[in-house]
Amino acid sequence: MAKVSVETVDHLARLARLSLTAEERGLFARQIEEILGYAESIQALDTDAVEPMSHARTVASLREDTPVAGLERQAALADAPDPADGLFRVPRVIGG
Repeated sequence: MAKVSVETVDHLARLARLSLTAEERGLFARQIEEILGYAESIQALDTDAVEPMSHARTVASLREDTPVAGLERQAALADAPDPADGLFRVPRVIGG
């Protein structure tokens, strides 16, 4: 595996618009190298006998979808700073 250099960390920091100290640059280079080494070790695993899956859980754990009463309009608008005609009034954010 190629060693992650401080220059690589500098490049990543520029892309992410991060400002790093010299200490952080060295620390991140070591950490990224460890992460990539771990990913490499996972890639080396023999998964031929493992069936492909889309989720880690194989048992459905979702609850039954049952309708419940919602919040009444007046209760929802009770703490609104500027309700109007039964609706929330908010400042214009597009085209305004």
